[in-house]
Amino acid sequence: MSANISKRPATLLLADGMSFSGEAIGADVTTIGELCFNTAMTGYQEILTDPSYAGQVITFTAPHIGNVGCNDEDMEAKLPQCAGLVLREAPTLPSSFRSQTSLNDWLIRQNIAGICGVDTRTLTQHIRRAGAQNAMIFCSNHHSMSDKDALDELRAFPNMKGMELAAGVSTLKPYVWNKPLWRLTPSKPSPNEALHVVAVDYGAKHNILRHLAERVGKLTVVPAKTSAKDILALKPDGLFLSNGPGDPAATGQYALPVIKELIDSGLPIFGICLGHQLLGIALGGSTEKMTQGHRGANHPVKDLTTGKVEITSQNHGFVVNKDTLPDDVEMTHISLFDGTLQGIRHKIRPIFSVQGHPEASPGPHDSAYLFDRFVGMMGTP
Repeated sequence: MSANISKRPATLLLADGMSFSGEAIGADVTTIGELCFNTAMTGYQEILTDPSYAGQVITFTAPHIGNVGCNDEDMEAKLPQCAGLVLREAPTLPSSFRSQTSLNDWLIRQNIAGICGVDTRTLTQHIRRAGAQNAMIFCSNHHSMSDKDALDELRAFPNMKGMELAAGVSTLKPYVWNKPLWRLTPSKPSPNEALHVVAVDYGAKHNILRHLAERVGKLTVVPAKTSAKDILALKPDGLFLSNGPGDPAATGQYALPVIKELIDSGLPIFGICLGHQLLGIALGGSTEKMTQGHRGANHPVKDLTTGKVEITSQNHGFVVNKDTLPDDVEMTHISLFDGTLQGIRHKIRPIFSVQGHPEASPGPHDSAYLFDRFVGMMGTP
C-alpha cells in the first residue's frame, strides 16, 4: 500500500533532452545531480545517506521502496548528501517495528526531492546505453522556467568528472569513534584493545567505522585535509582511507601528497572505494570515469588469490585502470560483470585496498574478512 502523498506533478529532465513525467515526493525543491541507478533490493535509507552519493540523483530499480520506513539507527552519515531520488511506485507505507517515520516524511525533513511514477526500467536501460549524465527533478506546478531554459541550466551544471566533493562531506575536526556493529540483541565485541587506527574521512560510511571499532581498541577519525605529520603524530598502528564522492583525480590534489607520505611510513594501510582509488593513484596508477558505474548489492567479484567469488556491495563511478598499475602492485580482485579492477595489493609493503564495500550496508557480508586482514597486518603492539 502506498503512503498518503499529496498529488504534485513532477518532471525528470535529462541533459540529453529525454524527460519523464511523474509525481513529486519529498521536499518541494528543484534539484540537479548526476543520474545513476542502484540495483539493491534493500537498504534505501543506507543508500540515500551514503556520502559517496553526494551530488547524485539515485534511481532505485527495486519497485517497492519505503516498506520498512526510516529510523535514526540506519543512517550512514549525520546528514544525507544525495541530490534526489527516482522511484517506480510511490513510497509504500512502513511496516517494521524499527520504523520511526515514513520515507516521504523523512525526505521532507532531510530536504531531499524525488519523483515517483517513472518507468525506471526504461530509464535504467537508457542510462546503460547513454552513460552517466546530469538530470533535474522539478515540481511542474512551481517551476517557472521554460523547457528550454531548464535544459540550458541543466546542461550548464558541472559534470562529475573533475568535481572535488570529498572535502565537503568530511568531518570538520578529529574525533574518536567507539560504536561497534549494530545488533538486535546486545552483545559486546572483543576488539584488540592495544591497536589504534586512524581513519582519513573522505566521506566515510558509519558502518565502516563500526567494523573498525569492532576490531580495534581505538579509532580516530580525521578530516580529509589532515596532514601526514598530524596523522602520524597520533601514533597509529594502522591507517584507513575511506570511501567518498567525486573524482579521485580532483580529490587527489590535496590527498595524494599525504597518502604518499603515509605509504613511506611503513604502516599498514587499507583503503575502500575512493580510498582505494586514491591509493591506486598514489602508488603509480591512474583512474578513469566509467560509463555507468557500479551501484548495488549483488555484484560478483572474484578474489584472484583464492579463486572464490564474492557477492559484493558497490557504489562507484570511477575505477583504477588496471593497465596502469606499476610492477610492485598486483591485482587481487576483479569484477565479473565487466572485468574492471576491484582490488590491489602492494607486493612488498603492508598495503591493500578494494573498490567494493566490505562493510555492506546495505548488502551481503562476503567481504567482511578484509577488515580482519587489516587487523592481522597490524599484529599486536
